[in-house]
Amino acid sequence: MIPTDSSGPARAGRLCAGFSARRPLAVLLAALLLTAGTLWAVVERLAIDTSTTDMISSEVPFRQNDIAMARAFPELRGLLVAVLDAPTPEQADAAAATLVERLRARPELFAEVYWPAGLPYLQENGLLFLSVAELEALADRLAEAAPLLGSLAADPSLRGLAEVLDLALGEQAEAAGFGGSELAPVLNRLAAVAEAQAEGRPAELSWRTLVAGEEAGEPGGQLGSETRQFVLAQPLRSFAGLKPAGPPIAFLREQGRDLAEAHGIERLRLTGSPALDQEELDSVALGGKTAGFLSLVGVTLLLFLGLRSPRVVAAAVLTLAVGLSWTAGLALVLVGYLNLLSVAFAVLFIGLGIDFGIHFCLRFLEEREREPDRRKALAATGAAIAGALGLSAVAAAAGFLSFLPTDYRGLAQLGLISGAGMACALLASFTVLPAALALLGPRATLPRARRLGGGANAMIAAQGRRICLAALLLGLGCAALLPALRFDFNPINLKDPETESVATFHELAAEPNSSVYTLELLRPDLPAATEAAERLRALPEVGRVLTLQSFVPEDQEPKLNIVDAMASYLGPVFLSFPEPPPEETERAEAVERLNTRLGETAAAGGAPAEAAARLRDALARLAGTAALAEYEDRLFAHFPGLVERLGTALEARPVGLEDVPQALRGQWIAEDGRARVQAFPAGRILGNEDLGRFADAVLAVAPEATGTPIVVTQASRAVVTAFVEASLIAFAAIVVILLVVLRRLDDTLLVLAPLLLAALLTAAASVLLGLAFNFANVIVLPLLLGLGVSAGIHLVLRRREGAGPAVMESSTPRAVLFSALTTLASFGSLALSGHRGMTSMGQLLTVSIVALLLATLVVLPALMAWLRPAPGRTER
Repeated sequence: MIPTDSSGPARAGRLCAGFSARRPLAVLLAALLLTAGTLWAVVERLAIDTSTTDMISSEVPFRQNDIAMARAFPELRGLLVAVLDAPTPEQADAAAATLVERLRARPELFAEVYWPAGLPYLQENGLLFLSVAELEALADRLAEAAPLLGSLAADPSLRGLAEVLDLALGEQAEAAGFGGSELAPVLNRLAAVAEAQAEGRPAELSWRTLVAGEEAGEPGGQLGSETRQFVLAQPLRSFAGLKPAGPPIAFLREQGRDLAEAHGIERLRLTGSPALDQEELDSVALGGKTAGFLSLVGVTLLLFLGLRSPRVVAAAVLTLAVGLSWTAGLALVLVGYLNLLSVAFAVLFIGLGIDFGIHFCLRFLEEREREPDRRKALAATGAAIAGALGLSAVAAAAGFLSFLPTDYRGLAQLGLISGAGMACALLASFTVLPAALALLGPRATLPRARRLGGGANAMIAAQGRRICLAALLLGLGCAALLPALRFDFNPINLKDPETESVATFHELAAEPNSSVYTLELLRPDLPAATEAAERLRALPEVGRVLTLQSFVPEDQEPKLNIVDAMASYLGPVFLSFPEPPPEETERAEAVERLNTRLGETAAAGGAPAEAAARLRDALARLAGTAALAEYEDRLFAHFPGLVERLGTALEARPVGLEDVPQALRGQWIAEDGRARVQAFPAGRILGNEDLGRFADAVLAVAPEATGTPIVVTQASRAVVTAFVEASLIAFAAIVVILLVVLRRLDDTLLVLAPLLLAALLTAAASVLLGLAFNFANVIVLPLLLGLGVSAGIHLVLRRREGAGPAVMESSTPRAVLFSALTTLASFGSLALSGHRGMTSMGQLLTVSIVALLLATLVVLPALMAWLRPAPGRTER
């Protein structure tokens, strides 16, 4: 359909642009009033849903499993994980207990608070969860330490310590039950505390670590020898804002600072989905400011360079802003809210909306060279450009709307809003833009640079066959690289690895027993859950598997016998009545005697000689009675806690399922009786391949399983499937539209050829440059589709006009060039944002725009010159 005055689009374009040019004030006033009302509604009512769980349709099986688990155990969803690291287990426990108390006192911020290691049930029966071999090893170690503990229980002071060490290092050491090799770790720990005090550093002796064993592999963990504690909290979130968990997270960070002062913890770090999401949004906001500034500068400079008139630039920008406001209003009407993907509708609208404006403005300036009357020139521009802009808008909208039938709900909503935005851009381009141009009255000068197209046109016409053959070979080579395309749809890989939540997440993911990559499934009852757990344990990809039954210790009878034996030889520890604290002179005399003994031991050689010398030198640095009193406090601050914890652990008794407290039972048995099974990976999860292998292995025996590995892997497959489906639908829809409107197969192929080549070039470049497709940069594909179709349509229809300058000598290629360059400047700046997702989006867009320019301004004119040479030209 050639856009003459006799065609429907041309008549409509002439009437619309002509009316707007004759009544500019009325049109602009009506447009601005509509815009003001729309903006008010958008600001008041358009919410942003920052949840990432609803991006895939809830009808997909893996989403249904995830929803079922969330409904059965809602208290386990959306948890903040507070990771507390402290110098000693005692300090970690004290800090965790304080934190739990403070969080539970703020029900307006936290719905649930859990401290797994702080459950009395686990502390009372902790020894029974060790294996028999581990418990025997711990019993032997406590038997060796019993004399030391018993003596210090009677006199927990430097006086008592000096006496027991004097005995241990003296001639009666072996008779007293002490050995030199066992004393070296004790002396080294005592020396470390003295050295820290002398240097002004906070340090206290951890009796739990001393008793449990210095090496991480030694048993004793059930005495609480871990210096890291986890507190889980479910924040009350509001997804209507950009920081749904902002107040709870701020409160936790404040507590971290207080706990560092009160309990000496080294750090409190936050991870979990609420913290990950918030730091992601903070990173996006920071990167967006940088990219926004660079984008504004770049687009402004390019508009002035391309249009060469401040008044024309002002008209184009005003039209863009009005159209963007109308599109936001349609988003409110059609969807009601924005998700994390559909917020990018503005990105897509700017990229294509400015394209419409540039084409209209440059064609207007060209028409002014032939028609001095501004209003007639605007009407002529409307008639000339209506077919191309209308077809571009319809084809782009068809591409966007192709996502509606897919399961990728987040992108489907983006497609719906962006498709509606094309209608807004088209309407604004034929109403607001001609009215603004008529009112502002820009100079009737088309930039002279466009006349440089004559040389390019001649070269392309002369080399058309060679260019086309080279493009064909290039396209075939790019197609060969398609199997190497990578799709990385793990959201964690889009986040800044330097942020606290992501770094902590990766650290925990590297540990199988504390992995954040666990899988879960629901079974009708506990027996069925136990049976499912056995099937999962048989898989080589699966490590630990937990159910409620896992919290009832096995082999209780032999373990209780060992615990009873431990209680018998540790009895003096609990039956002692501590002596009064020593006087200052007693403390000083005791340390002096200890120094003498340490010197003798160091001189005699043997196992503890080096440790004895170290402690002697460290004590020599503590001058004065006040320093010795402080040292005593540092050494024995946690000794009463050890005695209490030992007493609690040695009171273990036979337990069954009925003894498991509701606070723990509720995390494994739902209100309707269904039971939860949790599976840990057997090894470290280092990448998407490990994640997929673990998820697929579990799904093979438990199709109803859910959890982060399954959600990530299945979501990625759903997204890939959605893109394949949407691409086929979009391609078919665009082909049909072009065939119906253009009514010629060759012109349809001419429009599609550069788009196909640009897509192949983009895919090949992503392989060669190592750029993976992900949740963020996928919006480049519909943007490329819209720009590619639009550029091809403009050039092909300009060629079909038959009159006027040759295609490459007209304003059309200049409009195509500057449309692409403004899009590149607008969104290519994202590559410098610093945010991984935004950076990948900018990088892929830069590649795609360069490919599109090559295909549209070089290959397409060569195809047109080769297949249908212009009158008076002969192909050589």
